[in-house]
Amino acid sequence: MSILDVSGLEKVYTTRFGGNRVRALRSVSFSVEEGEYVAIMGESGSGKTTLLNILAALDQPTGGSVRLDGRELSQIKESQLAAFRRDHLGFVFQEFNLLDTFSLEDNICLPLVLAGKKPAELLERAQQIAGRLGIADLLKKYPYEVSGGQKQRAAVARALITSPRLILADEPTGALDSRSTDELLDLFAAVNRAGQTILMVTHSVKAASRAGRVLFIRDGEVFHQLYRGASSDSAFYQQITEALTALTTGGERP
Repeated sequence: MSILDVSGLEKVYTTRFGGNRVRALRSVSFSVEEGEYVAIMGESGSGKTTLLNILAALDQPTGGSVRLDGRELSQIKESQLAAFRRDHLGFVFQEFNLLDTFSLEDNICLPLVLAGKKPAELLERAQQIAGRLGIADLLKKYPYEVSGGQKQRAAVARALITSPRLILADEPTGALDSRSTDELLDLFAAVNRAGQTILMVTHSVKAASRAGRVLFIRDGEVFHQLYRGASSDSAFYQQITEALTALTTGGERP
C-alpha cells in the first residue's frame, strides 16, 4: 500500500524583484510503499533538499501534489502543520539537533511532551525505545557527554517515539565516523525490518546501498531509480556507483 504519493511536483523560486526564476523541481513523481526504505541521491543543487523540505511540509510546492496517507499536505492549515509533522513524521538530521540543556531522555520525550502526553507514558515509551536502540543506560546523560553515534541513536529514538508514518532522514551519517556510520545503518535496517517506512537523503553510496530503492535526482528531475531486489550490499553499491557516474558526467540513464 502506498503511504506517500508525489505527483508532478514543481518548485520555482523567484528572486527578490522577479528578475530571475530558478526551477528547483521539475515534474517530480514517485510513490513510497508502506514499509519501504528509500534513499534519494543527487549532486549539490540537484533539488533533493528542496524536495525533502516539501515532503516535510516545511515548504510549499509551486505545482503538483504530495499526499501522505491520502492527505494532501498543501491543504493542511498553517495552524495545524506543526502538530501534523509531530504526529505523522519523524526527523533525523545530520547534526542531531539535540538540546544540550536536556538529558537524552528529555530530548527523546520532547515530541510527546509537546503533544500533551502524561509523564508516565513519556518515560515508559522512552525507556522501551531506548532499550531497542541500545542506549537505555545513557538516558540521564546529556548530549555533550556521549559520542556522535550515541547522539544519533537518541535522535532516532526521538523520531520513533511518536510512532510516525514516515521517517525523513537528512544526511544522517554525515557527522559520524566510520564505526558509528555502520552502527546507524544497521539500526536503520533493523527499524525498517520492524515495519518503519524510511526516506533518506544522502550523499553516501554506503548509506544508500543499505536501502531497498534509490532515487537519483538531477537538475530537479528524477533521473533514474534502482531497486535492490536480491542484490547484496556490495553488488547494490556497485550499481549505485555506476548510476552516479552517469548522473555526474551528464550521461544517459543506465
